[in-house]
Amino acid sequence: MPQSVLLNIALIVVLGIGAQWMAWRFRLPSILLLLLVGFLAGPVLGFIDPQSLRGDWLFAFVSLSIGIILFEGGLSLRLSELREVGTTVLALTTVGALLTWGLGAAGLHYIVGFNRSLSVLIGAILVVTGPTVIVPLLRHVQPRGRVGTLAKWEGITIDPVGAILAVLVLETLLLLNDPQHTGAGAGAVMEHVLVGLGLEIFVSIGVSVVATMGLVFVLWRRLVPDFLRNAVTLMVVVGAFVVANVLQHEAGLLTTTLMGIALANQPFVSVQRIVEFKENLQVLLIGSLFVLLSARLELSALSYLNRDVLLFLGLLVGLVRPLAVFVSSIGSGLDWREKTFLSWLAPRGVVAAAVASLFAFQLRPVFPEAVDGMVPIVFAVIVGTVAIYGLTAAPLAQWLGLADPNPNGVLFVGAAPWVRSIAQRVQDLGVPVALLDNNALHVRHAREDGLEAHAVDVLSEAALDDTDLYGYGRLLIALPNDEVASLAALHFSDVFDSTNIYQLAAGPESRGEQTGTMPRHLRGRPLFGENTNYQSLASQVERGSTVLRLKLDEAFANQEAQEYYTAADLSPQEEGAMIRPLFRLPSGNGVEVIAELDRFRMRPDDELLALVGAPPTASSDATAASDADPDAASSPSALASGDPVFDVAEASTEPAPTEPAPMTDAQA
Repeated sequence: MPQSVLLNIALIVVLGIGAQWMAWRFRLPSILLLLLVGFLAGPVLGFIDPQSLRGDWLFAFVSLSIGIILFEGGLSLRLSELREVGTTVLALTTVGALLTWGLGAAGLHYIVGFNRSLSVLIGAILVVTGPTVIVPLLRHVQPRGRVGTLAKWEGITIDPVGAILAVLVLETLLLLNDPQHTGAGAGAVMEHVLVGLGLEIFVSIGVSVVATMGLVFVLWRRLVPDFLRNAVTLMVVVGAFVVANVLQHEAGLLTTTLMGIALANQPFVSVQRIVEFKENLQVLLIGSLFVLLSARLELSALSYLNRDVLLFLGLLVGLVRPLAVFVSSIGSGLDWREKTFLSWLAPRGVVAAAVASLFAFQLRPVFPEAVDGMVPIVFAVIVGTVAIYGLTAAPLAQWLGLADPNPNGVLFVGAAPWVRSIAQRVQDLGVPVALLDNNALHVRHAREDGLEAHAVDVLSEAALDDTDLYGYGRLLIALPNDEVASLAALHFSDVFDSTNIYQLAAGPESRGEQTGTMPRHLRGRPLFGENTNYQSLASQVERGSTVLRLKLDEAFANQEAQEYYTAADLSPQEEGAMIRPLFRLPSGNGVEVIAELDRFRMRPDDELLALVGAPPTASSDATAASDADPDAASSPSALASGDPVFDVAEASTEPAPTEPAPMTDAQA
């Protein structure tokens, strides 16, 4: 028996993480795969024994996991965002929630056929959406403007609101069906609801304030070492959740949400490491919860899925959600496109599944037969809404002009003269370009050159919130300080995938025995080749090199019957002009950053964007350049072009700027 339980736990973890990985690989909503693999592994194939997944421990684990997930969601909420969307968020979580509850309960009663009591309860459960489904969907869609902020705030704050509403409805139903309270009038029921709601709010605020203040004090006074910061934070969150739940039933969800919001917006300690830890923990918890709950279903649950359920699902998606959004957004200033997108974004998640499973267990003595269909209906709504919204939200956002289907913009960190020269040429190709630098002179010159530039400290916590990253899919870090560049790569990894973060190689001062280089897992991908560093590029530009658009000479391309050419293939032996490839320009659209040279592939009809100029001579300047890049002569990233390998497809009219490049504070 212990081995069976251990096997089930291991299988749940493997399936949960594996399903999310496959969903990312094939760009599918992760929840669909999680529910599918859980149902297949449980009731269909029997790999996971549903009978071993029953008991009070399961619901305690699910409830605690949801509390941790809501805490992580609260950490992503900035109160400054409420200046623009606060009124609409409040309306969506109050007026919108009440409309969803009332219309959903009516649909369950008149379409599906549940009795009034269960219809009201299930309607309350289906109010919640949650960060487990909203945040991954927003990350997939990447909408621009305030709709993403609105959806994030609603998805995170509606979870505790909906859970508390469902708990109050459940307690009211149990009160009305308790023989000791037979004949309780409307006044007694209303008093019970108001007292319960007041206690929920009072306990949640009180416990969250005390726990957050204690945690901030401990972290601010550095009473725990760095390696225990995340563990102590998790300990406090779990303790606050349990204390709140003991004082008032299900008050822990609101408590942990408030803790996350308060911790994210206090000015005393940084929470970046805590956010990273909680994000990793959330991935494990979400995968495990969905597989666990779907594996508990029985095959008999499929008998409850019929035309009436599909009609009810259509009512929720096509009428209830749009009505709730349009009513809640009256006077908000949202245009019709933003309202339409929000109307098509209400997938249900793990909170609805967990609460339905828990309540079905508690209500079985009261409604022994009708409650059997409660969990299958809720799971059907979860699967249906995730499938509908997950598969159509991105195309809808693109059709409405609120999302970029394939963001190909290039964001440069650093705006030195040689960086501006490269950025200008990339922008001339029709690719969106922006530069970030905290040096006001660099930013001013970039704007004078017609480039979008922002005076931003890339290591500040507000950098990600204050910068509009819509349309930018690649991050190119061009800073002279390798440690600062690595920190910037880590900082922006919350927004950019690691495959799209590039960083220059460490300079000679960082490759010495005393300094060393940053570990590879703390760095971005090599920018313009493994041996290209800031000093070598800057010195090449100072010698008058120019950024040119090149194509293969026809004679050379036809000479070799090859499908593609590598960096080594394009390296003639005769000494001539130095050509440092920067971007590959495929025969289609866009640009491809040249990173790992052993993976470089250039087809005969492709072009290059390269830095072209005279090679180093036997002078002090050449010696300095050689020291900056000792492999420049032999590395494929510095191609000598004596043979007619390239034709100039399009040359810049002016040489690269050569003004002095003062270091920024962050680069120093």
